[in-house]
Amino acid sequence: MKDFLRGHAELVEEGGRLVPRRLPSGPLHPRLDDVALMPAGVRLEFDTNARGFDWDVETTGYIDVVVDEELVSRSHAVHVDGLPAGRKRVRIWLPQSSHVRLGELELNGELAAVPEGPRWIAYGSSITQCRLAAGPSETWPALVATDLGWSLRCLGFAGECHLDPAVARYIRDTEADVISLCVGVNIHGAASFSARSLGPALEGFVRTIRDGHPDTPILLTTPLHAPDREQQPNALGLTLADVRAEVANAAHGLPVVDGPSILGPADAGLLADGLHPDAEGYRLIAERMRRHLAALLPHPNPKLSK
Repeated sequence: MKDFLRGHAELVEEGGRLVPRRLPSGPLHPRLDDVALMPAGVRLEFDTNARGFDWDVETTGYIDVVVDEELVSRSHAVHVDGLPAGRKRVRIWLPQSSHVRLGELELNGELAAVPEGPRWIAYGSSITQCRLAAGPSETWPALVATDLGWSLRCLGFAGECHLDPAVARYIRDTEADVISLCVGVNIHGAASFSARSLGPALEGFVRTIRDGHPDTPILLTTPLHAPDREQQPNALGLTLADVRAEVANAAHGLPVVDGPSILGPADAGLLADGLHPDAEGYRLIAERMRRHLAALLPHPNPKLSK
């Protein structure tokens, strides 16, 4: 089973089961460590001729089973039967905001690996982790990756997108064809950087990544629109609009997507709580981010260039 798991940094054995981590074990802030144990974007991918299968997964979150691009199950368990005969491509997306413990996969049939598409690392906050998406296969990174045929590694960390050096080092040391960074909303909320320190911190984060990816396209996105925070100063006197400007000014040649162009004032009705998009909001983000991301590779999906 573990040979077909994708989107994780490592697997840790716990009580005879496997726990996927999105960051390697090590000295992390406890809150970052906790969300790194939520397997957003982690999925089991395989090709099979089996008519059904069962996967022993312990979790309180929803698991999406997608067969030949069709969602066939969204449940807290994995039990699928009655599939048509013939070979099928299966993706089983683990919950994006719940912990999991993985047991054995059982199926009567052949199990084969599927090709891996271009490797995409997506770093961000809860808006990249997407707790309020309809299901783990419908987070905006999962939707974009599925549409473009990319292999997703989601580093969306709810409340914990603070340019941690450990995250920069992990991205530096991980193979990638495309990297996206959505930075600023947690920095505003926690007042983790001032007007003096935010630019240098972001520049250092990107420089660390560049040590391992000198030529890899990197897309930087500023915070999306959040009505209650746009002009509300945080503990260090920065509004969200100020943070957005500081992030854009620190790009130093990186392509920058203005967050409100992805989800702006006209889309405020798609915010569940004034900050986090609802399920429809995440689908809209996927639609708008897709073209920006596809343009980073030499040969974007032809249907997106029409």
